[in-house]
Amino acid sequence: MKYSYIARQPILDIQQKTVGYELLFRDGPNNTFPDIDPDIATNRLLSEHFLATHYSTIGDKLGFVNFPYQSLVNLVPTLFPKDNLVVEILESCEPTQELLFAIKKMANAGYTIALDDFIPKKEWLPFLPYTSIIKIDIRQFPLDKAKALIEKLRPHDITFLAEKVETYEEFEQAKSIGFTQFQGYFFSKPQLIRRKQIKPSFLTVVQLCKEISNPDINYDELERLFSVDVTLSYKLLTFVNSSYLIRAEIKSFKQALVYLGDDRLRKFISLVAITSTQDDKPDSLYSLSIQRARFCELILQDLDSNIEDGLGFLTGMFSLLDSLFDQPLEELVHKMPINNLVKSALVIKQGKLGDILCLVKAYESADWCSVIAIRDKLRLNDDRLAKHYDDAIKWTEDLLTIESEYHALA
Repeated sequence: MKYSYIARQPILDIQQKTVGYELLFRDGPNNTFPDIDPDIATNRLLSEHFLATHYSTIGDKLGFVNFPYQSLVNLVPTLFPKDNLVVEILESCEPTQELLFAIKKMANAGYTIALDDFIPKKEWLPFLPYTSIIKIDIRQFPLDKAKALIEKLRPHDITFLAEKVETYEEFEQAKSIGFTQFQGYFFSKPQLIRRKQIKPSFLTVVQLCKEISNPDINYDELERLFSVDVTLSYKLLTFVNSSYLIRAEIKSFKQALVYLGDDRLRKFISLVAITSTQDDKPDSLYSLSIQRARFCELILQDLDSNIEDGLGFLTGMFSLLDSLFDQPLEELVHKMPINNLVKSALVIKQGKLGDILCLVKAYESADWCSVIAIRDKLRLNDDRLAKHYDDAIKWTEDLLTIESEYHALA
C-alpha cells in the first residue's frame, strides 16, 4: 500500500510574521512517486490534503504548492481556491509557449504565480508580467547576485522570497537587499549570543506544565502555583472573566481553574508557557513549539509504553527553548524541574521520547527517509502518523484562537 505524507514549512514576512506555508507532499521516503504519474499524484495529494484538511493545515494563511509542468498546462491549480493558494512553477519546468499561455490564463483569473528556485534566463522574461513572487534559493544563488537581480526586476513589482535562510544574520542581510519574504530555519536558532535570566514566573509555568502533564490534574496544586505569581493569576482571572460564556464573575483561582476544565486549562497553560518568553520572536516559533508538543503527545499515545502522555507534550514544547531564550538548551533544561526522561530527550535525543522528537523534527522538514526509519523503529502506523500531524496543527490553530481572543481584550 502507498502512503502519502504532508509537511509544511512557514514563510515569514519582514516582521517575522507567518504569511503562509509551503506544503510538501511525498508518497514515501525517497521523495518520489515511483508507481504513480506525477500529475495524478499531485492531483490526488492536493485533494487529500489541501482540500480535505485545508483549514487545519494552513488556517487563514497562504498555501504555497509546487506544480509539475503537465499539471500547470492542464490548469489543475484552477480546481482549488485561488484566495490562499500560491501556484509554484517548479524549476524543472521548461518555459514553453504552452506553459506561458497557461500561466497567463491563471494569473488573469486571479491566481498568484510564483517562480520556484529561480535562476535568471531570458526564456523566463515573458513570464514576469504574470509572476507575483520569485523564490530564490540563497544556497544556489548567493545574496550578492540576488541583490543585482532584485534591482533589475524592481519595475515588475514582484515580491522576492529568500529560501533556505538558516541564520539570523542571513535573514538580516536578505532583508537589507530587498527580500520581503523568507523561508528557512533561521527562526529556530539563537539570534544573539547572550544570556537572559529566566524569570521566576517562567519556572512557575514549568511547574504548571508538569501538573497538566498528569492524567489526573491536581487542582489544589495548580491553585497554589497560580496564587504565588501575580502575573499568572492576573492572566488567569482576566482570561476566564472575559469569556462570553461566563454568567457570574469568577473570584477565586480554583473556581477559575475548574471552570476552564481539563482540556481548555491545558491549552491555556501551554499558551502562557510559550508566550512568557521574548516578544521579538517570530510567531511561527511559538506555534511550532505548541504544535510539536501536541504531535509528540499523540505519537506517544500510540506506543506500547509506560511513559505518561504528558511527558511527550513537555518534550515537544520545550524543544525550542534555546531559540526562545537565546541560551543553550542544555543550560535551560538543567535549571528546570522536569522529568529526567524529558531532559534526556531534549539534550541527547535519548530514549523513546528522544526518538519521538527526532521523528517530529524530520516530519516538519519533510525528511522522509528519517521519518520512515524512525517510524519503523517505533512500529508506528502511517495513516495515524499523518492524522496526528494534521490534528496537532488543528489543535495549535485552536489554541492560537484563544490567544487572539486574549490579546483582543488586553
